[in-house]
Amino acid sequence: MTVVETHRAIEAVWRIEAARLIAGLARIVQDVGLAEELAQDALVIALEKWPETGVPPNPGAWLMSTAKHRAIDQLRRNQRLERKQDELGRELEHRQHVEIEVDDGPDFGDDLLRLVFTACHPVLSTEARVALALRVLCGLTTAEIARAFLVPEPTIAQRIVRAKKTLARKQIPFEAPSGAELAARLPSVLEVVYLVFNEGYAATAGDDWMRTELCEDALRLGRIVAGLLPAEPEAQGLVALLEIQASRTAARTGPSGEPVLLLEQDRTRWDQLLIRRGLAALARAEQLSATPGPYTLQAAIAACHARARTPEATDWARIAALYEVLADMSQSPVVELNRAVAVSMAFGPEHGLGLVDQLVAEPALRNYHLLPSVRGDLLVKLGRHDEARAEFERAASLTDNTRERTLLLERARVTSEGHL
Repeated sequence: MTVVETHRAIEAVWRIEAARLIAGLARIVQDVGLAEELAQDALVIALEKWPETGVPPNPGAWLMSTAKHRAIDQLRRNQRLERKQDELGRELEHRQHVEIEVDDGPDFGDDLLRLVFTACHPVLSTEARVALALRVLCGLTTAEIARAFLVPEPTIAQRIVRAKKTLARKQIPFEAPSGAELAARLPSVLEVVYLVFNEGYAATAGDDWMRTELCEDALRLGRIVAGLLPAEPEAQGLVALLEIQASRTAARTGPSGEPVLLLEQDRTRWDQLLIRRGLAALARAEQLSATPGPYTLQAAIAACHARARTPEATDWARIAALYEVLADMSQSPVVELNRAVAVSMAFGPEHGLGLVDQLVAEPALRNYHLLPSVRGDLLVKLGRHDEARAEFERAASLTDNTRERTLLLERARVTSEGHL
C-alpha cells in the first residue's frame, strides 16, 4: 500500500472510529476536550507509523490503545487527577497483554450517548454545538467544517476551543440524562442534527445548491441518535424526515449542478431504499406517541411527497392540514409560508396568496428570500406577471446562494418574456 493509499485508509478509519474513540476516552478522563486531544494525538501517531508498518488488523483498537497510553502520560503530569491516574493505570496494566477490542457493545452505546448529549449541551451556543458535534461525532476536521459552512477556519477553530472550555468551566458532567431531564435536553441534540442536514440540503450561501457531505454526516448522526434512543418518538421522527429528504438528492440537481425544484424532479431517481427506511421510522414514531411532535409532522409531510408517484398525485389537502397543526405548534412564520404553498396547491393560488400577503409585514421574514419567491410563483399563476417578475428579482437580491440567485433571475426573465 502506497503512502497516499495509507493516508486515505487512515482518513476512512478516522471517520468511522472518531466518535467511539472520543466517547470511550471521555468516559475515562471525564473531559470531552481532553478526550478529543488524546484522540487527535493517536491519529497523528497513526499518520507517522502506519505508512511504514501498514494499517493494523483492528485499527480502532490500535487507536484506542495508543490514546489510552497518551492519557496515562497526561494524567501523570497532572497531580490533581491522581486518582484517575491510578484507576487508568490499573486498567491499562490489566489489559497490556490483552488485545483491546473496540466494538458496538453496551459500553460503546452508553459512551456514545453521553458524548452526543455533552457535545450538544444547551449551555453551548447553537453555532458551537454544531461545530463541536461535527468535530467529535462526525470526525470532520476544522477545515472541512469551515468549508461546509463557508466560515473562516479560525472562526470554527475558536468556536470549538470555546465550546470545550465552556464545558470544562461549567463542569458539565459526561453523562446521558434520563427522565424529565432527557426530555428537556433532547431538543438541543435534535436541533443540531436538523440544522446540519438543512445546511447541506439547501445551502444558504456559496456556489453549490447542495452540500451532500453535510447531509450524509447529519443522516449518520441522526441514525446514531435514533438507534441509541429507540423509545423517543421525535428522534425517530427526525431520522424519518432526513431519510425521506435525502432520498431526493440525486434528483435535486441537473447535469450542470443547477437546482431542480420538487415538482420538476424525475421521481424515478428518488432512492427507494431511503424512502422505505424513512417510512418505517415514521411508523415507529407514530406508534410511540399519539401526539406527533414537529419532526414527526415534517416527516409525515415528506411522506406525502414520497408516496406520490407523480406531482399530480400528491395529497396537498393532507399536507396543508399537517402544516396547520405544525404552525399552531411552532408559531413559526416560515411554517406559515410553507402552509400557504400547500393551501395554494390544494385550493387554488388565490387562497395561498391571501395567506402569503399576511406574512409580508412579518419582521422575521423581512430578508427571507423564499417569501418573495413564493409570492412570485403565486402571482404568475394568477396572471400578474409584472408583479411576479419584481418579486423574483427581489428574492434573487436576498439570497447568498449563487445557484439559487441564477434560478430566480431566470424565472424573472422567463416571466417577463412570457408576458410580452
